[in-house]
Amino acid sequence: MANIVVIAPHPDDAEIGMGGTIARLADQGHDVLICDLTDGCPTPYGDRPTRLNEAAAALECLQPAAGNGRPIRRAMLDLLNRRVEHTIENRHKVAGVYRAHQAEIVFLPHPEDAHPDHLAATRIATDARFDAKLTGLQFPGDQGRPPIYPRCMIHYYCSHLRAVPEPSFIFDTTTTRDRKRRSIEAYASQFVQNLKNRRVLDMLSASDAYFGSRIGVEAGEPFWMREPAGLNSLASLVP
Repeated sequence: MANIVVIAPHPDDAEIGMGGTIARLADQGHDVLICDLTDGCPTPYGDRPTRLNEAAAALECLQPAAGNGRPIRRAMLDLLNRRVEHTIENRHKVAGVYRAHQAEIVFLPHPEDAHPDHLAATRIATDARFDAKLTGLQFPGDQGRPPIYPRCMIHYYCSHLRAVPEPSFIFDTTTTRDRKRRSIEAYASQFVQNLKNRRVLDMLSASDAYFGSRIGVEAGEPFWMREPAGLNSLASLVP
């Protein structure tokens, strides 16, 4: 089983981009931590307490059934929404998360986007991978854990850029797509009260169905990798 960190610029980005995968990885026993960089405020609807309560409710929707899998955890670094910057200080905060969780796999936003926070978050998370391996340094929140270099960086699609994903692989989320939808519905201030965003839920369901169809299953989520993935068996390839 792997220790996994999912970097989210704002609460709801992880659920939108890979909520079904997060839920399924937890079902399989992986130790998954969602790291929100900001609280997502301000927004047209929803203040800080509302957004934090929604994030907690969304997390609950993704959790495995009692006695199955491993609980998903959530942390927030409290960077400034709409002002996320690639700085040494912010890199070290994320490096501290990697060390504390002993992250082996990191999921992060796709590096091409129209949202400055997403672009900054991806660069921070990428460079923090290098920082986390440096000896003789301590980082905020690292809990005294040893240096680590996450072996795999995987990009999920939660983009404001009107581009069509060209994934490296698609993860089968047939058994967890309903939990993903409920987790996004939990963000009522974003996708219920905000009328222009109400169609997002149906768009995501359609996307999941489309990408699932590309690998012969009912639902799937696309991912992109800059580095090649290594295989030692073909057993996990779906027909």
